[in-house]
Amino acid sequence: MPVTQDGLSLQDRIAGHFLPHVPDTLGVAVSGGSDSLALLHLLASWRGASLRVVTVDHGLRPEAATEAQQVAEVCETLGVRHDTLHWDGWDGQGNLPDRARQARYCLMAEWARNNGIDDIALGHTADDQAETLLMRLARRAGIDGLAAMASRRVMDRVTFHRPMLRMTRAALRADLTQRGVSWIDDPSNADGAYRRVRARRALEVLVPLGLTAEGLTQSAHHLAEARATLAYYAAIEARNAVDFHSGDVLLDRARMAALRPDIARRILSAALGWVAGPGYGARGREIDTALQAINAGQQTTLYGCVIMAGSNQVRIIRELEAVKSLQATPGALWDGRWRLTGPDLPGAEIRALGSEGRIACPDWRETGLPRGSIEAGPGVWQRDTLIAAPLAGAANGWTAELCRTPDDFHSGLLSH
Repeated sequence: MPVTQDGLSLQDRIAGHFLPHVPDTLGVAVSGGSDSLALLHLLASWRGASLRVVTVDHGLRPEAATEAQQVAEVCETLGVRHDTLHWDGWDGQGNLPDRARQARYCLMAEWARNNGIDDIALGHTADDQAETLLMRLARRAGIDGLAAMASRRVMDRVTFHRPMLRMTRAALRADLTQRGVSWIDDPSNADGAYRRVRARRALEVLVPLGLTAEGLTQSAHHLAEARATLAYYAAIEARNAVDFHSGDVLLDRARMAALRPDIARRILSAALGWVAGPGYGARGREIDTALQAINAGQQTTLYGCVIMAGSNQVRIIRELEAVKSLQATPGALWDGRWRLTGPDLPGAEIRALGSEGRIACPDWRETGLPRGSIEAGPGVWQRDTLIAAPLAGAANGWTAELCRTPDDFHSGLLSH
C-alpha cells in the first residue's frame, strides 16, 4: 500500500484521524471520482466504523445518474448501504461551483440528521489543498484564506471530516490500481473555464520549482498554526472588548481601535457571524472597510447586519432587509437563533416586526434597544395582526429564547 511522506500507510493515516473517538456510524461522501472512491475503500478496509455512503446528483450532467448508480454498485460489493440525493436548485444565476458546493453540504447534513448520523467523511486531498492555496493567492488572501482546510468542521450539527488532506491524488490512485478499482473522471475536471482546473494545471507547471502538492500543503498547515495563534489572542482581547444585549453584539470602540488590525478583524468578523448566523461570511476587504467606517463613527451594513458606531460603543444588529421574508412556526427557530413559545394560537407565525410591528408596541423604547433591533426582531403574527413581541415590551404570555450564547461567540473565535 502506498505511504505518505511521514512513512505512514494511507490506512494508518485514515485511522489516526478518527482515533481514539471513532464514530459508531460514519457517512462517506462518494462521487465516483478517484479521491472519494479511495476514501471509501480505505475506510472499508479499516473497519473502524459502520459506513453509510451518500452521493449527490446535482442534475447538471446527464451522466451523473449513471455515475451514482455505479457508486451504488461498488457499495453493494462492499456491503455498504448507499443513498443518492438530488439537487434541482440551479437557476443559472451566480457562481455555479459555489452554489453546488453549498447545496451539497446542506443536502448531506440533512441526510445525516435524518439518519441519525453525526459524522461525514469527505475526500479532499493534498492536491485540493494546494489548488485552493494557489487560487487564494490569486485573490491576495491573508492568513485565514491561505491556511489549510480544517480537518474537521461542524455544519448544521454534523461534523464533516477531511482525513486525507496530507495524501496526494497520485498515492490514492496507486492504491486503487493495486485494488483493481477503476474510477470516474468528471469531464468538468478538464474544463479550463473553472478556476480550480486552471490552478491544477498551474500546479503541474510549478513542480520543477519544488512547489509540489505536498510542499504547498505543508505551508498551508504552517499558516493554519499561525491562524490558531491569532485566534487565541483575539479570544483573549474579546473578553474585554465585547458584550451582548438581547441578540445584539456591543463592541467597546476605544478597545477595538487600540487592537492590532488582524485581531480587530477577527473580533468583528466573529460578531457579524454571531448575529447573522453561520456561513462563508464577509471577505477581508469588506471587514477592513467596515472597521474604517467604525473608526470614522459611520454606520454601515455588512453580511446581513447593521453596524452602528456610537461615540463609545459599536452595536451590531440584524438588518431588517435580511429577515423581513423569514417565517417560522411557534417553537421553531426563526432566523436561526430565536425561539418564540407561548399560548396555542391557530395560524400563528413568527415574523420580523418591521416598522408596522414596532408602532404596535408603544413601550418598545423602555427595552433599551434601538429602533433597528426592534424592527429586525421577531414577533408573533396572526395574519396582519401582531399578537406578541417579547423583545419589544409586548410579551402577552410569550417568551423569546436566544439560542446563541456568549460562549458560542468566544468558542467560534477559536474554531475559525
